[in-house]
Amino acid sequence: MEETIHILHTNDIHSHLANWPRIKNFLLTKKQQYLQQGDVVLLFDDGDMIDRVHPLTEATMGQANIKLMNTIGYTAATIGNNEGIGLSHHNLMHLYDQANFPIILANLFDKKTQQRPVFAQPYRIITTDTGTRIALIGMTAPYPRAYQPNGWQTTDVDQTLPSLLMTLQGKYDLLIMLSHLGIDDDRYIAQHYPQINLIIGGHTHHLFRNGEMVNHTLLTAAEKYGHYVGEVTITMNNHQINTMRAQTHIITALPVVANEQALTTNWQQQGQQLLAQHIVAKLPYSLDMDWHAEHPMINTALAALRWYGHSDAAILNSGLFLRSLSVGNVTYADIHAQLPHAMHLINVKLRGIDLWRLVMEMEKNRRFLRRYPMKGMGFRGKIFGEIIYSGLRVNMDTKTVYWHEQPLDMSCIYQFTTVDNFAFIPYFPTIEIMSEITILFPDFLREVVAQYLTQQYPPLS
Repeated sequence: MEETIHILHTNDIHSHLANWPRIKNFLLTKKQQYLQQGDVVLLFDDGDMIDRVHPLTEATMGQANIKLMNTIGYTAATIGNNEGIGLSHHNLMHLYDQANFPIILANLFDKKTQQRPVFAQPYRIITTDTGTRIALIGMTAPYPRAYQPNGWQTTDVDQTLPSLLMTLQGKYDLLIMLSHLGIDDDRYIAQHYPQINLIIGGHTHHLFRNGEMVNHTLLTAAEKYGHYVGEVTITMNNHQINTMRAQTHIITALPVVANEQALTTNWQQQGQQLLAQHIVAKLPYSLDMDWHAEHPMINTALAALRWYGHSDAAILNSGLFLRSLSVGNVTYADIHAQLPHAMHLINVKLRGIDLWRLVMEMEKNRRFLRRYPMKGMGFRGKIFGEIIYSGLRVNMDTKTVYWHEQPLDMSCIYQFTTVDNFAFIPYFPTIEIMSEITILFPDFLREVVAQYLTQQYPPLS
């Protein structure tokens, strides 16, 4: 008996909702077309659907995104780090309360209970009308340093897959993995776990236009931001795989949806209106920003970091601030527009000698980073900008670093607070190599700044 299975997949949309009307129209049109042909249709999302850079995502903590997904009729989805790390433990626990699709996720566990969260299933088996058994498994990128402070534990590929595949042995004809792990892990899995027939990939924003075969496993990925939609066609003969073929559809070539501009504008405005209902502070003077110099806004933010991190020093870059805050009432919409980044704070502990080296790295890279158009790693701005210290200063003529006007004691331990982005980018390797890093959850940089402004300049009740 012959059977055709069509798989439509999305990944790493990151709340780029301007592309959503065309994605939705394409998925629903294809789904209807294939069902009318009598074929099997499966729809998957591979994680990072949400990104709190979008005001509607921020205002609803991702719930609005799930409502949009519900209109598609996804077969299943997994989570990405924007869901798993970008949301607090509480908000992730309730993100999928209203979802009409299951979350397939095998490698996330509650730190207290050691159990998988109630919204997650390690696997799922679907049986087609002809009796073909399709097993689904899912994993997300395991960042233990980031997940643990947020109340979660994760396991890696080799800790997760052997027992899971043993459980599924003999229970499927086709095994599909939703992998928010990235291109390298997907290739590793294909080489070491040949039981998996198809990997729907994401996380590293790579594009396999027509898939990639690694041994007998087909790897797929549809880049990022809804630029592409992926499609896989599998033919089965007597419940055995006959052929597998992958392709991608570029969004700009898909039919224009009549009201797409109005829809995306409405989602943007909806989010801004919800955020604007929250008055954060009443400023007695404006807090101006300047990408190329120290400015009042960054000095206020540095004070907020020292307060939140219980540190005596802080470091930030001026390019984080996308706009100034005007005198008078400041709303959370203003804060979100100013600091849209997906960044947590980190406390960094270093010996004096290593802190000295770190400051030398920063000074060495200062001129390069000044106008560097940084992308990714949580950054949602234009340029990196100037490095600004609080509680620290350096005399480059003598190469002396001062901690509150005292030269560093090279054997003493110092702590400063900054953004996690500084540990991810390659310009300050001493942070990653020599320091003790603590990620501060659950608040993003903007939430910390908002809390500090409320404390310093409380709004009128």
